[in-house]
Amino acid sequence: MAWICLVLAGLLEVVWAVGLKYSEGFTRPLPGVATAVAMAGSFWLLATALKTIPLGTGYAVWVGIGAVGTALVGMLLFREPAGVARLLCIGLIVAGIAGLKLTSR
Repeated sequence: MAWICLVLAGLLEVVWAVGLKYSEGFTRPLPGVATAVAMAGSFWLLATALKTIPLGTGYAVWVGIGAVGTALVGMLLFREPAGVARLLCIGLIVAGIAGLKLTSR
């Protein structure tokens, strides 16, 4: 259950990171509120997961999911560059996340 909370926390991190873009520095009320709600949910789920998952592993996986997800959304929604080197680096982050999961108790 803790790993499910952690993955959901990471996905909400992607939501709030994208929300930051749409809120335009919290000057747009609806995206700003949605971003704040996603942040609160992400942190709550992370805290819940960290009750049983080791801190270093949990935090690194949370950040990794957020970083990979946000980079992919940026490429898809905002036409950010998707070159081979960038995709390779994203793949390395995914490998690191998988490695942390496989080596955790």
